[in-house]
Amino acid sequence: MNEALKEAKKSYKNGDVPVGAIIVKNNKIIAKAHNEKEKKRNAIKHAEIIAIEKACKKLKSWHLEECELYVTLEPCLMCAGALLQSRIKTLIYATENEKFGYVKSIESILNNGKNNHKIKIISGIGREESQYLLKEFFKEKRN
Repeated sequence: MNEALKEAKKSYKNGDVPVGAIIVKNNKIIAKAHNEKEKKRNAIKHAEIIAIEKACKKLKSWHLEECELYVTLEPCLMCAGALLQSRIKTLIYATENEKFGYVKSIESILNNGKNNHKIKIISGIGREESQYLLKEFFKEKRN
């Protein structure tokens, strides 16, 4: 999660919501990304989406079944869908996204017995630092 937090700090410096993501396969980082919505002026440039794109390119496959995604903020609806579509094995996120978080919906979809792909979900790792970055970012935006 420390590497994802480093990525989030890059977003912060660029004026984007401080969210960072990394994808790990076999205990090795294969992709790093941070939010670039403002920088690229593109609504889909979320850290998770960029990291998934990089991982797919590196592995030459859209199947990320052996991969873990570490992200500093609970994924939104779009990113949750990308996680399901890419077959990520494990999602680890630092803090909840009360406004746009969508992981609870993923859990209900996965647990309904109709889906053969399961995502293990872990939350709370790096929560304090992620929350601090987010609070500072929005405090600066309001001033």
